[in-house]
Amino acid sequence: MAATGCPGAALSRVFLGFWQTGPVAAREWATRFPSLLGYQRRCVTCVAGAAFSGPLLASASRRYGQNSALDRFLGLSQPDSSLTSRIPAVSMHRDEQDLLLVHHPDMPENSRVLRVVLLGAPNAGKSTLSNQLLGRKVFPVSKKVHTTRCQALGVITEKEAQVILLDTPGLISPVKQKRHHLELSLLEDPWKSMESADLVVVLVDVSDKWTRNQLSPEVLQCLTQFSQVPSILVMNKVDCLKQKSVLLELTAALTEGVVSGKKLKLRQAFRSQPGTHCPSPAAKGPNIQSVGGPQRIGWPYFQEIFMLSALSQEDVKTLKQYLLARAQPGPWEFHSEVLTSQTPEEICANIIREKLLEHLPQEVPYNVQQKTIMWEEGPSGELVIVQKLLVPKESHVKILIGPKGHLISQIAEEAGRDLMDIFLCEVQLRLSVKLLN
Repeated sequence: MAATGCPGAALSRVFLGFWQTGPVAAREWATRFPSLLGYQRRCVTCVAGAAFSGPLLASASRRYGQNSALDRFLGLSQPDSSLTSRIPAVSMHRDEQDLLLVHHPDMPENSRVLRVVLLGAPNAGKSTLSNQLLGRKVFPVSKKVHTTRCQALGVITEKEAQVILLDTPGLISPVKQKRHHLELSLLEDPWKSMESADLVVVLVDVSDKWTRNQLSPEVLQCLTQFSQVPSILVMNKVDCLKQKSVLLELTAALTEGVVSGKKLKLRQAFRSQPGTHCPSPAAKGPNIQSVGGPQRIGWPYFQEIFMLSALSQEDVKTLKQYLLARAQPGPWEFHSEVLTSQTPEEICANIIREKLLEHLPQEVPYNVQQKTIMWEEGPSGELVIVQKLLVPKESHVKILIGPKGHLISQIAEEAGRDLMDIFLCEVQLRLSVKLLN
């Protein structure tokens, strides 16, 4: 680590020296000495008995991100009118991430902020939506339930507005938590998040015909207890519906026919295509005494309704702009370069766990323990990660390794690609499997 700091200090002194001659000279200097800026190309490798080659990245972008402040300082960035903001990367060094999290926010004078809690049943698509809103995948996503095991925080910063996303575990009952031996955090974190929320986003998977007709008792209980917090309804996975008329019935059921204190005109709501929302007048405060009856299946106090697919960037953009517009005057909580509060190691463990959930059958992935053996920066600036996967049964070892080691290699390959996009650096990921003693 000490070795990597010296060139950086020398480079800073050089920057200060040539900046006095102007940005034109800076560009000429960078052209003459590209290797010092790290503009050599290197290949991304993920190792687990097999290797793959991913997209090539310049190492200047590795540490600072493409079109970074450093590039603009040097006059090297290429303007792109289609980009409204630069999405920060996550540092691969835990100490750098920790320092950034406590760094004084670089907010403008007219700063605005909004704390948003995403609520929903397990597997409703909360993490997928969070990743799309952030513009970078920092939360694990899987078709299996309980992929998110504790509260994770993401930060969207655009111009003067900052939106803080609290991606919570799917709400479950205490009975299910005990029956499946799940972490206590799955019960507690969503409720803790609500205490500081400015807005609640309730996500419903409309493609699941078994659960889509009503809000879960746990979601209703949470909304009832924190009825003073404004809420909106997001109907997710509308692209999976063959008959769009189903949205009319679901909207009526999930809102009890009332949005923002007024009877919902379904014909007006239906005109809103996926990716838009049904605008409503200013919300009236809920009558708390009438809330939470035993027969309630919907929530009549939603201020807005969004119908979208969390996989569609265009759909999610509409929701993102709404959240940014809802931000209220107040100080930012984080520096604009913060994307998530998670440590690099937590992100890595979650991404690998996501791949285990995706590729392993039934209960097998839930029994895998992860142990990081190595986490260090290699000689060329690449991130070298060695993780050991511990399983309780010999049969699980064979399943995880797969025929000729293909499965464990595929898991490492897919996880490596995701980590490369998160840290914007080259990644060497090695996974091994061992029987738990």
